[in-house]
Amino acid sequence: MSTPRIGLTQHIDASPRAVWDVISDLGSAAEVLSGVDSLELLTDGPYDVGTRWRETRTMFGMKDTMEMEVAESEPGRRTVVLSPVGDLLYRTELTLRPREGGGCELAMTFGAEQPPQTGLKALAATLLAGVGLRAAQRSMEQDLLDIAAAARHRG
Repeated sequence: MSTPRIGLTQHIDASPRAVWDVISDLGSAAEVLSGVDSLELLTDGPYDVGTRWRETRTMFGMKDTMEMEVAESEPGRRTVVLSPVGDLLYRTELTLRPREGGGCELAMTFGAEQPPQTGLKALAATLLAGVGLRAAQRSMEQDLLDIAAAARHRG
């Protein structure tokens, strides 16, 4: 069962290459993304399918660490990152599109897949999904602003 998805877009006054360099530079993510407390790489090598890391963020006043993995990567164009948490599978997709006249659009889509729920579990999942999506949207909005600032700085 899919939960509602969030889709956001940010215009960035930088080349798609500069934006991709920010997205794929996991070693600098904790410095670039103000919402990331820490990031621990679990694999060696460049950003590509199979790259894994642990990312810690503070949400609702509590630190939460999630393991992330690159599931799809088209350098300079698109990436999909998956994060399993219990019976949920979070999916984040980032897509870059050059803009006529310069710069690019960075689209971010976030959602989750979970097994079908019934009864009280279904009600609780529905209520928690709304709260979680609002928090995720605020986090995504800030991530997009942080990526844009870093990409403009890199040129």
